[in-house]
Amino acid sequence: MYILQGSLFSFEELMDLEPKQKYPALFAALDLTPFVKELRKSSPLGRKGRDTESMLRALLAGLCEEIPTFTKLVSRLKSDLRFRYYCGFGIDEEPPSVSTFSRFFQRLTNQRLPERIFRYLVDVCRREGLIVGEKVAIDSSEIDAYEKAVPKSKTIQDGQHPTWGSKLDSHGNQVTWFGYKLHLAVDADTGLPLALEVTPAHVHDSQMAIPLMRQVLEQVKEAWAKPKYYLMDAGYDIQDIYRFALEHQAQAIIPLNLRRAKEPPEGITFQGTPICSAGFSMTYWGSDTRTKTLKFRCPHATGHVDCPFGMSWCSSSNYGMVVKKCVSEDPRRFVLPHRGSRLWQQLYHQRTAVERTFSLLKERLGANDLTVRGIKKVVTAQYLSCTAILLSRLAAHFLNKAEKGQAA
Repeated sequence: MYILQGSLFSFEELMDLEPKQKYPALFAALDLTPFVKELRKSSPLGRKGRDTESMLRALLAGLCEEIPTFTKLVSRLKSDLRFRYYCGFGIDEEPPSVSTFSRFFQRLTNQRLPERIFRYLVDVCRREGLIVGEKVAIDSSEIDAYEKAVPKSKTIQDGQHPTWGSKLDSHGNQVTWFGYKLHLAVDADTGLPLALEVTPAHVHDSQMAIPLMRQVLEQVKEAWAKPKYYLMDAGYDIQDIYRFALEHQAQAIIPLNLRRAKEPPEGITFQGTPICSAGFSMTYWGSDTRTKTLKFRCPHATGHVDCPFGMSWCSSSNYGMVVKKCVSEDPRRFVLPHRGSRLWQQLYHQRTAVERTFSLLKERLGANDLTVRGIKKVVTAQYLSCTAILLSRLAAHFLNKAEKGQAA
């Protein structure tokens, strides 16, 4: 089963607009004033002083324009007077140098400002209805380090330095890299990022699932708006993730990782389906979401097998034998909806939203073209890239609202 999905966040549509529409729309979607106040200080940045809001605008606009490096950004500011003007710099003044942007980036990192801007925009997207938040897709992707690779025996595994990582790609090929991992949670309905973590490359994906889930839950102010489903691949198939989701009234939709799976309890298949007394897998027959209970019926009664003993072998009822399993009995084995059911498959295939977001981050926003060293700066770079996604989507949203208002 494949889920057809449309264009991502109207990002491409926004980039096709004329500069006189695009840049004002981008900056109108985000009031930088509260954040800029935190950056201003008594002694201005640089020899002549640089306006911090203009520099922050330039970084965000540069990402939206697919300008991932400081060198290319400065070159664009010098050659494109319109771009320089919309970022807030004077047309007759020399734009900031690469070293000035580098120092400014360090200040952003020290104050963790991009993280706060990102969280603010997530909240705005929720209020505007751009983020549904019912289904959250979680995955990780490799990020190559800007630092020179070193032998595995010489890597420093202190959580701050790049390390060697290895994982299977979507085609089953082994991929090895030196650097980091970007762990991302996105809204499965829209692909908009909700939370992120950056770790050295050797950290296993499953270790960061619960921290991401906690981040998402912290953003939600109303109980009804909490996620109902967390969608992840088989690499996240561990009991703790299922239990955490269950404790917060949600369900983890994860395929079983059969490579490291233990034999299921007697009378239960690997997929969590009870086996009848004649040795046949019973038929899933719906669930009770209130009590989180799965219902299974005699496969002979439902017409799925021709049991030589008939229904009388295990039940005197014309309805056939019924077995009920509560999710809390084994949250990994018994999931609601039942693993393998049509609804479970539909939910799981929406996990591809996070892969599409990774593709945008890497191909259009330079998430894997790092020119900074150290995990703290890498975190800043990833937050800025994800902020550019949210900002572009909000800008397109407000433009559409304005056009509809004019038409009315």
